[in-house]
Amino acid sequence: MVKPIQSVGRYYVQYFNYHYERTGTLWEERYKATLIDSETYLLTCYRYIELNPVRAKMVGHPSEYPWSSYQYNARGEVNQNITPHRLYLRLTKSAVTRQKGYRALFQNRLPDQVLDDMRESTNKAWMLGSSRFKRQIEKKLYRRLVPLPKGVDRRSEKYRES
Repeated sequence: MVKPIQSVGRYYVQYFNYHYERTGTLWEERYKATLIDSETYLLTCYRYIELNPVRAKMVGHPSEYPWSSYQYNARGEVNQNITPHRLYLRLTKSAVTRQKGYRALFQNRLPDQVLDDMRESTNKAWMLGSSRFKRQIEKKLYRRLVPLPKGVDRRSEKYRES
């Protein structure tokens, strides 16, 4: 017997796909998230996320993207859907100064290495933070949360010669 919620879900997917002229499941890829060392990476993550529409050439500046928190963080526009992070609020007591500092973060592009680290951490669900932060979390969870060093390429000439 099909469970009622499962049945409703199936019908909803059919309706949704028909209505929006699409196919497949609603969530075709797995949910991706990564644990970050917010003390070090919070503002970098903000920049990474809010610059995504710029990198995708959807807009020229994050302020032009309507579904971004940039307007709130950089200009103080009211948005009841946003709860400011405590570290963002600790940047300075003055909202005007904090917003000015936030806008300044977007004057330079993120280095390629930072982009690569952010993407790899998210896509592989690894942590993003200092070595100390990673060790602390691994100890608390009793499991490895960072990739092991890559092994030797046994097909390389260097390996075969040794």
